[in-house]
Order: sequence, then structure tokens, then C-alpha cells
Amino acid sequence: MSPRAAALLRRAGLGRGTAWAATELRRVDGAVRVAVGAGAVGLVIALVAIAATGPWSGGQRVAERSWAAGRDGAGRTGHTGDTAAGVPPSAPEVLAGLGPGPAPQTGSAVPLPTAQGLDNALSPLFDDPALGAVRTGVVLDAATGRQLYGHDADTPSAPASTTKIATAVAALQSLGADFRIPTTVVPGGAPGSIVLVGGGDPTLTAQPTPPGADPDSNPASLRDLADATARTLKERGWTNVRLSYDTSLYSGPLLRALDVGDNITPVTALMADEGRVDPNSTEAAPRVADPAGSAAQTFAGLLRDRGITVDGNVGPGTAPAGEEARIAEVDSMPLSALVERMLTNSDNDIAEALARQTAISLGKPVSFDGSAQAISQALGKLGLPLAGTTFHDGSGLDRDDRLTAQLLARLLFTAADPGHPQLRPVLSGLPIAGFTGTLSDRFRGSQETTASDAAGLVHAKTGTLTGVNTLAGTVVDADGRLLLFAFMASGTAHADTAVSALDRLASTVTNCGCR
Repeated sequence: MSPRAAALLRRAGLGRGTAWAATELRRVDGAVRVAVGAGAVGLVIALVAIAATGPWSGGQRVAERSWAAGRDGAGRTGHTGDTAAGVPPSAPEVLAGLGPGPAPQTGSAVPLPTAQGLDNALSPLFDDPALGAVRTGVVLDAATGRQLYGHDADTPSAPASTTKIATAVAALQSLGADFRIPTTVVPGGAPGSIVLVGGGDPTLTAQPTPPGADPDSNPASLRDLADATARTLKERGWTNVRLSYDTSLYSGPLLRALDVGDNITPVTALMADEGRVDPNSTEAAPRVADPAGSAAQTFAGLLRDRGITVDGNVGPGTAPAGEEARIAEVDSMPLSALVERMLTNSDNDIAEALARQTAISLGKPVSFDGSAQAISQALGKLGLPLAGTTFHDGSGLDRDDRLTAQLLARLLFTAADPGHPQLRPVLSGLPIAGFTGTLSDRFRGSQETTASDAAGLVHAKTGTLTGVNTLAGTVVDADGRLLLFAFMASGTAHADTAVSALDRLASTVTNCGCR
């Protein structure tokens, strides 16, 4: 791999080193075939992004790499290079074709789209009435942060779930990517009593841990906690206990009045499987009314299965403060993995939990209001543009949240900054067009060529409330330039047409060099 190609990949924050990148590219069906010319650079970057980021499951990485590798440049406009005749080269040959020599200066590797070119391409699309009464947007260069296009970019608008980008940045900046959330069992205040203490892990599960599971990518399990608890209790000669549970880490209301339906469970420091009635359900699903009590009852049953008699009723309690060593503990996946899961799946429960962990780290009340204050404070420390913004939660379900397209794009730029490596999961967690999370059914198989042609090359967080549709993330344009964008629409009448209009905006950036 040439130094120039390596510099491109490093600058985009998408590679793990030149040897690794070349190896990954060679792994795709033995020889990756990509389009030739300037546009091929974008595909190479996209392929390495695909290989380097996650989370992944069910062969999605293979599917997406095959899709991106099979593209021949059709429908991508604005290329500056000529397409050579004959069979397209393998990926290593394309990389070599970027040329030897010293790494380029920041921003000089591939051409930038011009402001006029982007304005010509995007401004007519912003006239689409499907985008509602308030429509804002911005496009930035990922390498330099230079604004290339803006449409009322500093006008506050309802962000919906793109709020989760802000929550992710605030949590990672405040806590670090390796932070884990504990769930513990400690001795109670009375003899023979124990307390299950919720630490706020939203991914704690009552399901068994798969054999050989990686703790960095699998949830902590109540079953493992029960195993460790039963073992320690038996070592201490305890076979009969009274069990209570402590959720005092959080304060304030469990839900806002607007939080109805199946999009979120009551926000408590203890829950299992996000309080879903069916633990195997995904996305919006019925929730139990008392997730903490339900998790504690499940834990009591697991102890009984392991030979520990649980006497009496299992109810709320308070753990003694620092009197005895804990009996057992399980820790969540690292914060980096929690952020990826939250963004990919637009998980409201994880978002509210991470907002509260941020509040704890900054000494704010561990509530909706305190979490909102903490997010603003954390972003302010990073020097991000907060004028006109208002946070009321961490998930974006609150319709009174207000962010700007400028802030969303600057959050992504900060996450791409080599000076903030702890923020990289914000980029790696973005859903990928046509393949993962909330973009799995978008940008692919569309009747519009430009929309389907952007599959695999748009990585973006979606946002949807009634009358609100947003999209913010990264694209690789036709010349291989990595760009950041945020498009926001409020007062939309029909979600389907609004989503299509947003997808056209992102696809247009992807499919043109715009000069």
C-alpha cells in the first residue's frame, strides 16, 4: 500500500495500519474488484471502513463488502479520473495506483467538492415540500472541518434520535471508551440478607452467556452473576438468604409523560433485557411495568436453581454504604461497544443509561434533567457550537430537544479528529446504508438509482418522530473524499416521503464530485 493511501485511511480514522488494511481488502472473495479512476478511491476507503468498524453479526460484513466491491461506478457523477478499459484491477492494485511518495498534507489527498458545486446539487433538493416547514443542513470536509455547504445550518431544530450522537460523544468524552457499568451483589444490613445493586447497565440480560463469548461484545448476564453469588454464599456457609434490590443510583421520574408505547422502558438503574416482555424481541416491543422488580425476581429464581433458598418477598431495599466487600459483580460491555449498539440500533434505553452515567461522572443529578445538563457541559468542554441548543433527554424522544445541523456535523468532525481517539466508536457505530441497523432497508433496492447506488457508502444516524425526520453521518463522495453531513426536517407531513428526500440529499453528496 502506498504512503498516500495509508494516509487517506488513517486520516479518515478507518484503518488499523497499512498491512492490516491491505490484508483485509485481499480477504474479500480472494480479490476485491472495484471501479477504476478517482471514484475507486472512495470505494477503497469504504471497503476498509466496512472491515474496520462494527458491530457486526449474521454475515453483514461479508454482504456489505461484496456489495461495495461489486460496484462499477454506474450512477456516480462528477469523477475527475478516467475509467480504464478492461477488467478493473484488484483492490491492492488500486491502492498502489494512488501513487508513491510522502503522505499528503491534511486535506490534499483527493479533491474537495466546491461550495458552488454542492449548492447547485443540493439547494434544489431542499425545495422539496416533503421536507416540511423547517429544513436545515450542512456538509463539512472530514479532514479539515471546512464547511462546504450550509442551508440554515445554525437554525435549531428537533433532532429526534440524532440526539444520540451528542449523548455518545458526551459519554465517551466524560468516561472513556473502556468504562464498564457494574451490577453487584452485596451483603444487606440484616444478617443473612443480600442486596442486588443496579449500576445502570441497560444491556444486562437474563439469557445465558454463549460459550467462549467475548466480554467486550456480549452483555453481562444475570446468570453469571447468580453463579458467582451462589458460589460465594456457599463458601461463606449461607444457603438461605433474603434478597432485596437497590435502584437508588438514579433519581427523578422513571419516564416523561411523552414516553408512551414500546420505544423505551422505565428508566431505572436495574433492568434485564431492557425490560422487554419477550427478551428475544427487537426494536419497539412491549415492556414490563416494573423492570427492576422483574429483574430481581428473575435473579431470585436463578439463585434457587443454584441451591440457594431465597426466603420471603423480594422487594426494594438499600445497600449498606461500604461496610463489607461485595459478594459478586458482573460488568457491562465497554462503553465503546455500548455506544456502537446504541447508535446502530437507535436504542433509547442505552441512550438514557449513558446520559445518566455522564451525569454521574460530572456530579449532576442522575435524572432526565441532570443528564441533559451533563451532556451540554461535556460538549461545551469540547468547544462545540451549542448556541440555540436544548437537551431534555439523552435519546431524542423529547420533542422539545433542539439541536442544529452545524452541531451534529461538528460532533462527527470531533469524533473523526485524531486528537480524540476515545470518540471513534461514534463513527464505527453509525448504521450503514443498506446493511445495518436503522439504515438496513434504506439506500438499497430503491427505485431511484442515486439512492440505491449509495448503499454501503453512507454511514449515518437516523432520527424519526411524528413530523420530524433527520439524518447525520459520513459519506464518501465520487472522488473518494470523506465528508460529514447533517440534514434535518421538521413539520413533515409524511414520514416516507421525508425519508426519501433526506436519502436523496445524502445520495447526491455521495454520487458527485460537485465541482
